[in-house]
Amino acid sequence: MIELDQMKQQLASYKEPLKEVRGALDLENKSNRIQELEREMEAPDFWNDANSSTAKTKELKSLKDDMAVYNSLEELYGDIEAYIELGNEEEDPEILEEAKEAFAEFEKTFENIRLKTLLSGEYDKDSAIVTLHSGAGGTEACDWAQMLYRMYTRWALDHEFTVEELDMQEGDEAGIKSVTFQVTGENAYGYLKSEKGIHRLVRISPFNANGKRQTSFASCEVMPDIEEDLDVEIRDEDIRIDTYRSSGAGGQHINKTSSAIRITHFPTGIVVQCQNERSQHMNKDKAMQMLKAKLYLLKQQENQEKAEGIRGEVTEIGWGNQIRSYVMQPYTMVKDLRTGEETGNVDAVMDGALDPFINSYLKWLSLGCPARNTQDAD
Repeated sequence: MIELDQMKQQLASYKEPLKEVRGALDLENKSNRIQELEREMEAPDFWNDANSSTAKTKELKSLKDDMAVYNSLEELYGDIEAYIELGNEEEDPEILEEAKEAFAEFEKTFENIRLKTLLSGEYDKDSAIVTLHSGAGGTEACDWAQMLYRMYTRWALDHEFTVEELDMQEGDEAGIKSVTFQVTGENAYGYLKSEKGIHRLVRISPFNANGKRQTSFASCEVMPDIEEDLDVEIRDEDIRIDTYRSSGAGGQHINKTSSAIRITHFPTGIVVQCQNERSQHMNKDKAMQMLKAKLYLLKQQENQEKAEGIRGEVTEIGWGNQIRSYVMQPYTMVKDLRTGEETGNVDAVMDGALDPFINSYLKWLSLGCPARNTQDAD
């Protein structure tokens, strides 16, 4: 059958890339590490140190997951070869359909695991803390920030991550001025770091009585949820800690007490907030953890800029600084200005279909970040 012969050629083209992925995953060392961790877990005092045992259990699961996914990929490869051979012998249309389904699953699994090999950053495996701020555009911008919050929540849940709101400041009329939320799960930061920057919306605003097309902006900050105790010095005189009444979800208790925490770091101007935890003490601990992580990353960025002679990122939430444009009228298009990735299905993107943009960004990074695409959508 012609279709099966074509599929055989396509499958053969994956032979070398499959070897490359296996090498990038370093499966031999992963297997040795699994055996080492399993021996450690057999020790009677393994569970005495809760933090260490939890970290090692998490590492073991991640290693086993990588092994299992790659093994399933090789099994699929063998299954497809068998389908092709049997299909050519039997000339059965049902076998052809089964082969097509298996090949589609193989391509999807291969792409996912190949992209995972690109997550080589120090904190790519960590959970992520995301902050959205409304920018130029008034009420329209607040609504846009809320739309982005929904988009990221839908994406996270579709990928079986958990989402926890840490702080929320509602807009005066609609939407949100800012929101900070945590996306928990392996590689959440590695994927979501692609979203850091200014996001631009073009649409006919429901808040404009004249029905005119309006442009608004929102910024997205993404940082890893670094669980380790970072060696970052924060002097008491460099920060101000404010308490305020929580306004988000959480029941009557947090709404009636000033348990929310805002920490301002004077030398950098960094402000972190947390109001989700049940007590002021827990909110303060979480906010300090966020501040330390931001200062640590800022220091790393400054060192890199000094070494490479590059300019820091522009932080103004407005024209000319966006990484991605979302156009809803007079036509529909979402376009990433760094990678050139685009789609006309805006509704799907707003429902969380971000994978093509995330994948393109990771490939773009692996190529050394070529010159930014300046062709924006109107």
